[in-house]
Amino acid sequence: MENVIENLYKIILSRKEEGEEGSYTKYLFDKGLDKILKKVGEEATEVIIAAKGDNKEEQVAEICDLTYHLLVLMAELNIPIEEVSEELNKRAKKIGNLKEERKEIEKL
Repeated sequence: MENVIENLYKIILSRKEEGEEGSYTKYLFDKGLDKILKKVGEEATEVIIAAKGDNKEEQVAEICDLTYHLLVLMAELNIPIEEVSEELNKRAKKIGNLKEERKEIEKL
């Protein structure tokens, strides 16, 4: 699966740099960070709604939509996929990493 995500990220980066007329990805980059964040939020909500149902096809589709929009966000923020991969590898090595109650968000 990692190759599929890496390949998609490369396509997203090329659309960011070179654009392609009529490309949805180019449209997102042209609209900027606020539009990309809005789409990430919408897709996250749709994943939650789909997860509450029993339609596996819809769940997979919504997870794919969220993944795509997260990759667009990463590209917008200039976060290389390798940095995320490294962080996930670090986290995979942790054992007994129970989380405490989350602190309240003070600043958005």
